[in-house]
Amino acid sequence: MVAALVLAAAAPAHGARCPARGSHVLVDTAQHMLWTCEEGRAAAEYRVALGSGGVGKRQQGDAKVPLGEYSLGPPRGSSQFHTFILVGYPTADQRRRGFTGGAVGVHGPARGWEKFPSAANTSTDWTLGCIAVGSDAEIDAIAAWMRARKVSRISLR
Repeated sequence: MVAALVLAAAAPAHGARCPARGSHVLVDTAQHMLWTCEEGRAAAEYRVALGSGGVGKRQQGDAKVPLGEYSLGPPRGSSQFHTFILVGYPTADQRRRGFTGGAVGVHGPARGWEKFPSAANTSTDWTLGCIAVGSDAEIDAIAAWMRARKVSRISLR
């Protein structure tokens, strides 16, 4: 069974449009929110920081977050961000259309900032094209949720 990753909120938040079936991670870039969704309901929600270049990634180095549906790699430890979950950008179709780049992911706060309040890490878009949650505890919860449900897809809107 293939599950999708939709970044979501613990209590259903306004704007969370969880798919009716399955487990998903959904990121709404306009709201700066990530929801984990189960069977049409938001299971958890997290405020996120995005790329400093905005959204609509097309080339390496533009500091933009890609939009679309992507595969997710398994969560892994990271010396820079505590935990890193690789987003499968660019897709094969995007590569054929000339999109470039890589190393886009969902991760925790940058090392050195992990002791600051979560809001301090998500109040400004600071990444180079990734989606960052505000604390190590938040990325650990997302990773555990993904592992338990074998989630392997993310939707970035």
